[in-house]
Amino acid sequence: MDRQAEDVDVVVIGAGGGGYPGAFLLARAGRRVVVVDPIGNLGGDCLAEGCVPSKAVREASLVRARATRYATFGLEGAPPEVSWRGVLAHKDRVQETRYRQHSAELARSAITFHTGTAIVTGEQTIEVEQTDGGTRRYRFADLVLATGSAPSRLPIPGAELALTSHDLFRLGADLPFPARPVIIGGGYIGVETASMLSNLGAEPTVLEATDGLLPGFDVELASSLQAQLERRISITTGAIVTAIERAGGGGYVVSYRRPQTASEQIAAQQGAAQVSCDAVIMATGRHIVLPEGVEHLGLASDRAPEVDHQMRSHNPHVYAPGDVNGRSMLFHSAVRQSLVAAHTILAGGQPVDAMSFESVPMTVFTEPEVAHVGATEAEATERFGEVDVTRYSYEEDARAQILDETEGFIKLVFDGRSGRLVGAQVFGLDAAQLIAPLALAVSAGHSAATLAEIAFPHPMISEGINKAARAQHA
Repeated sequence: MDRQAEDVDVVVIGAGGGGYPGAFLLARAGRRVVVVDPIGNLGGDCLAEGCVPSKAVREASLVRARATRYATFGLEGAPPEVSWRGVLAHKDRVQETRYRQHSAELARSAITFHTGTAIVTGEQTIEVEQTDGGTRRYRFADLVLATGSAPSRLPIPGAELALTSHDLFRLGADLPFPARPVIIGGGYIGVETASMLSNLGAEPTVLEATDGLLPGFDVELASSLQAQLERRISITTGAIVTAIERAGGGGYVVSYRRPQTASEQIAAQQGAAQVSCDAVIMATGRHIVLPEGVEHLGLASDRAPEVDHQMRSHNPHVYAPGDVNGRSMLFHSAVRQSLVAAHTILAGGQPVDAMSFESVPMTVFTEPEVAHVGATEAEATERFGEVDVTRYSYEEDARAQILDETEGFIKLVFDGRSGRLVGAQVFGLDAAQLIAPLALAVSAGHSAATLAEIAFPHPMISEGINKAARAQHA
């Protein structure tokens, strides 16, 4: 097999955010690059069934939600009726537009692209099983393992009856509108889905196993969002789902228990609580995906490869950027990791670039939005000992008042000794936009003085960053 393999510089397995940005960079630098992906285009799961199509549906839901507040602005009229088929068609148009753009990018590049599955056959060889039935073999100097992740399902009876983000947002999705869905999982995928479906007229129920939504987030951010969502969404925390069953009329019954004490655990074993619904959506996280034969690379097949800040695995010729390493499972993070890996490959393995996981912003596209970057107040206190925390309330903000969305805040966390910004949390209107300049400030190590001395535009909520910084640096 080795004698039949074609020699190339770099093989990239996976054309999502962890794969294609670095592949283009390497190809432009003159490297012979082969990319293999089962979807047949760029974008990975983000474009196929994740962030892009879900946000297309979300924006449609926000248009309708804003119409429910017409009276605030002196306007009249009923909120528009929802054509679920039309919403899905809008989503499809966005996906198809981006796929056409990506196809044109590939056509202009020197990348050899295969639609199919890559199997690792040796320390430096792969076999590509092409979708059209052909087979190609390659010998590589470096390998970029960017195989990403996939939706997880709970190991419970009836798990196969649940929908996942794949079913909701894939290109050409044609499922009926889930009017009374049960969403299992209160992480970012679960609450985003609940929020957008609610704005489209659904009555979702969220079941979260932990004590609150968004486990692992800043407590104030998570509790603020939960308080807002509970006004229009049924949320049960501490709910451990045990089974999903079909019910009459095409519906489903989801069983769960909420054991908190020894006596409650005994009672829970005798009879679980149940909730009926017309659809079950499993939003219980994602698991990494590895190619067949990964053991040939010296990597384990049952866990994420460990990587350094150059995205190198224990095998110095194997790089693992993006979801597959499990460290920061976000598309924009994967893009940066992909470029770090490419820069390192071009430098012959030298650490000329490095990934900063601490400065990757995280945004939850609910209504209202939640975003954070860097350390929380608790994490910063543990790390630096002395911290300064400043806040800006949306109640003071002109734009928030204009839009009648004054529930929100910006919170900045500074190293108390150096004055450097080490973390930020935003809740409310425009949080997804505000977190980007704050991520830049965290990455660059900017101080309160830098943020305080910049004139932010008025009347925009971004000026709250300036005001919060001025509270620490007058």
